[in-house]
Amino acid sequence: MSTFGKSFRVTTYGESHCRSVGCIVDGCPPGMQLTEDDIQPQMTRRRPGQSAITTPRNEKDRVMIQSGTEFGVTLGTPIGLIVLNEDQRPKDYGNKTIDLYPRPSHADWTYLEKYGVKASSGGGRSSARETIGRVAAGAIAEKYLKLSYGIEITAFVTSVGAVHMFPPTSEFPTPSQNPAFMDLLQTIDRATVDKFLPVRCPDEQASKKMEEYIAKFRDAHDSIGGTVTCVIKNVPSGLGEPCFDKLEAELAHAMLSIPATKGFEIGSGFGGCEVPGSIHNDPFIRAPDDSATAEYGAARNGVPRPKLTTKTNNSGGIQGGISNGAPIYFRVAFKPPATISQEQTTATYDGESEGVLAAKGRHDPCVVPRAVPIVEAMASLVIMDNLMQQMARHEARRHLPPLQQTVAPADNGVSMETS
Repeated sequence: MSTFGKSFRVTTYGESHCRSVGCIVDGCPPGMQLTEDDIQPQMTRRRPGQSAITTPRNEKDRVMIQSGTEFGVTLGTPIGLIVLNEDQRPKDYGNKTIDLYPRPSHADWTYLEKYGVKASSGGGRSSARETIGRVAAGAIAEKYLKLSYGIEITAFVTSVGAVHMFPPTSEFPTPSQNPAFMDLLQTIDRATVDKFLPVRCPDEQASKKMEEYIAKFRDAHDSIGGTVTCVIKNVPSGLGEPCFDKLEAELAHAMLSIPATKGFEIGSGFGGCEVPGSIHNDPFIRAPDDSATAEYGAARNGVPRPKLTTKTNNSGGIQGGISNGAPIYFRVAFKPPATISQEQTTATYDGESEGVLAAKGRHDPCVVPRAVPIVEAMASLVIMDNLMQQMARHEARRHLPPLQQTVAPADNGVSMETS
């Protein structure tokens, strides 16, 4: 379906070459200052035409708020967001060859099988153009998360093809075992990531290699995939809805809904399978007194900071499907873009004959640099939705008589109280 979330609900609309794309955001808390200027920075980071290694499609992606705010303040009513498609070129796809043949690895065939009709130009709803609504909605969620709990979400490119920022080794089969990677998660922010354009890999040597690697495939009219890592800091403990809506399951759902994704791993991920439990387990220790966390958490919302934290973080900030207060980090794999200018063999839609198809249009040779803000947006939607569910739970519990015997204080967790 085209709607994501339960308490903070986002419905996107639009195809790759229609007049506009956008979304409706339902459930945004009232009373938050919000203008287009809060949303546009992420839209600009996602837009095409950013560099020589991205699609040359020239879209400014200017977002316009249509409803849900007045005098720059959210009303609590649905927020309508629209972005015009200013440089759509459906004529690039209007030829008999494309009408006869489904493009290899595209959604042409499967959309036709499902709906009995498909968009004749571009990828339709399977195009990355659809993600504009996600990024716009994510920017709204991010502002609330930052203002209310100091939550920060940063994604960055960690591999392109065979070029890795943190290549696996026998000593460090998973980045969670690599001190350099774990230190990076503590300090990385978007300003730092964007210093390493056009690839958005925050390592000078690796970034240069990746840029050259992508250019090689672009010049050969080919494409290449890669991975994006995301870290979410200052997340309150207690978020997640076991058993079927565990926080990592929600994140996986969100990430694998992004076009071109092929894999998701959280914490130690697949490399953690090579580490014995005696090393992989995260021992609990007393949480340090962090004034920065207190400023956003306990001081602003009456949220008691976790008394415990973990010495290591192979779990990726989630245990039992519930956030434990440590940074949440995960990695998303993106396949090589399906559209390439090389001639490829394929079959006609009726399967009666074979032919050769050379795709036209403007496309990325590698999607990971532009996928960074999309990953951040989907992460923000998951955290926002789970935060609102937990806030509702604790507000409902707050009206009950306190229990005499509990494992932890009755007010432990997310609270709607302010100080």
